Parts: sequence; structure tokens; C-alpha cells
Amino acid sequence: MSGLATALAQVSQTADRLSRLSVGAYQNPYTLVDWPSAVDPEQDWFSTPEYVSLHGTPVWAELDDLARRRVAFHEAAGFYSLNIHGEKALIQGLAARLYRGDLAGSAGYLHHFLDEENKHSVYFGGFCTRYARVYRSRQASFGSDRPRDVDDFLFFAKTLIFEEIVDHYNRVQARDGRLHPLARFINDNHHREETRHLVFGRHLVTALWRATDWDQSTVAEIRADLSRFVTATWREFYHPDVYADAGLDQPWELAEAAWSAPAQRTHRRRVSASCLRFLAAAGVLTEEPTDAF
Repeated sequence: MSGLATALAQVSQTADRLSRLSVGAYQNPYTLVDWPSAVDPEQDWFSTPEYVSLHGTPVWAELDDLARRRVAFHEAAGFYSLNIHGEKALIQGLAARLYRGDLAGSAGYLHHFLDEENKHSVYFGGFCTRYARVYRSRQASFGSDRPRDVDDFLFFAKTLIFEEIVDHYNRVQARDGRLHPLARFINDNHHREETRHLVFGRHLVTALWRATDWDQSTVAEIRADLSRFVTATWREFYHPDVYADAGLDQPWELAEAAWSAPAQRTHRRRVSASCLRFLAAAGVLTEEPTDAF
């Protein structure tokens, strides 16, 4: 058996329970939302102000309330775009593993995972295409000739890291009464389903790590790859195109300044803390990815 097949067998009880919960929570994304004909970026908050990537920087301090809400609106579209790109890669990775010969009979929950991620993209894409735009991803994707077990582990570990960071934002913004109801709904809906994905992800990543017997060189490469991924994921939150659409000058320079701002370094470390504690406790990471903070 491959490492992934072994790990899936070990978490089968958890996967079966989560599958039942997914069936019970099934929804139709095409009929659930009554999309407003228009929204006003300067009237309503669409992102929690304290979670805007410019918060705590000199530029944010200089903006008036209208400008701050405008930035928060475009940042919401940027955040949803980040999810669209992340979920596209996730959907592709899940689909590629569904009917692999070594996974026959062990991939039941992956069907629900794939279905729910596709629905999330309907909500995120619905907002971006109606009221803003889908922002490009700044992450480069390269092919790999890694062994399959290493590739499987990195796929699910990166998925977990991405979803842990995103879910923190979802939880905060779903509960923020200042936000437009549509923004609260999108964040709340995503959080409710991601809760199941995170449970599955933590169990599976732990089982995968224990099911393999890599040499020290491979382990070091895996840890370096995951650390780079944490940094690259956070970099996506500081998007020059978002700043440009919000009417801010010198967006590329602004993105670098915001990335380096002490308040933002603290913010990234705080939001990442739970995920990094889990990875450290599981033995996957032994040190903080310092480039991200």
C-alpha cells in the first residue's frame, strides 16, 4: 500500500463521520444566495478593518473612512480570488487522486471534499464576477518529479496550511457585525464546511507523516518546501492590483511596505500560530518559517 492509502485507511472512521455530516449539510449554491443587484464599496464594510493588509501601516492611518472601506472592498475580492486559485489547485489535486488504483475503496470522503470546494468557488466567484474581478495569483507553479508519497504528503499538508489561514479570516469575518450581510454569509458558509475539512486534514497529515520512512535529506526538503509555501501564501494577501483598484498610489511599493510593517508581521504570526503549533506537535516542522514573519 502507498503511504496515502495506508493513511486513509487509518482515518476511515473520521472520514465516514465527516461524510455523514456533509450529506446532512448538503446545499445548493445556485439557489441559496439572493445576490444584490449592486453593492456600495464606500458605504459598507466587506472586510474586517483590522484584517485589511494595510492595517497598522502609515498609509492606513492617513486614509479617511470612505477610502478605508474602499480598500476593504477590493481586499475582500482579493481574498476571495485567493480562495478561487487555492481551491482550483485543490480540486485538481483531489480529482487526480480519486480513482487511483491504490486508493480503491478508501477515497469516499474525498468526493465530499471535492464537491464542497467546488461550491465554495461558486460563492467566491459569484462575488468577484458580479461586483469586482478575479485577481490574478502571484504564485508560480512548477512541475515536480518527486516520489508519489512525497507529492501526496505535500499536497495535503499545503492544503491544510492554506485552509487553516483562510479559516481564521472566515471565523473572524463571519462574526463581525460591521460587515455587509453578503460578506458575513460567504465567510460563515465557508467556515462551516472548512471545519470538516480541517478535521480531516489534521488527521490525514498526521497519519501520512507517520506512515512514511523518508531519509533525513527528504525530510529536510519537505520542511523547506512547506516553509516556502507558508511565506508564498501570505504574500498573496499583499496584492498590488488590489491597492491600485482601491485608488492607492505606487501599489507595488505599497505591497512591499505593508509586508514589512511590524504590525503586519505580528498579525501573520498570530493568525498562523494554531496551524504551526499543530505541525510542530506532529513533528512535521521543527522551526518557524521565519521568512513569513
